[in-house]
Amino acid sequence: MPRTAPHRRAAVALLLCCTLLLTTAACGGDDGGGSATPTGTTETQRFAKTRFVANAGLAAGATYQWIVKPYRAGTFKKGADGRTSALIKAGLAGAFAYNRLKAGANNAKGDPLLSKALAPITAGIDSLKNLGTKLRKGEATEADIGSFENVITDVKDAGRSAGAEVTDKIPSLSQLRG
Repeated sequence: MPRTAPHRRAAVALLLCCTLLLTTAACGGDDGGGSATPTGTTETQRFAKTRFVANAGLAAGATYQWIVKPYRAGTFKKGADGRTSALIKAGLAGAFAYNRLKAGANNAKGDPLLSKALAPITAGIDSLKNLGTKLRKGEATEADIGSFENVITDVKDAGRSAGAEVTDKIPSLSQLRG
């Protein structure tokens, strides 16, 4: 028994040290604000553009794959084969695209040029908030589909003008769900 006591003490001491190190590392400084702000470093700006491109690309891919393409094929019309499934996927894609566009707009705040380019489009992004529900219920019109396409095009153009080329990236159905 005397031999286990020193080992136990060492193990407890090691555990306490690790816990102390982990908790102090997790307690980083808080800048008081929850929004991304440009720090002026090139590295941060590159990451802001990269995150913007990734989020905008996923939004564009989801919009085209599960909203625009099925709509043009007539899958959303009453009596069409696979209509219910297509409407559910379109609703998920609409909510997903809105979420990714909002995330991309927040990423853009980390780059001054991208932030300026995207500023006029934020109202268009906000207008898409309830479109996912309209799609899922089968209440979306040609104008609704057109507004999604227009916002995606505007976001791509804003990114291109700021040096952040956006290409469509089609997310999987599991990405849409969760």
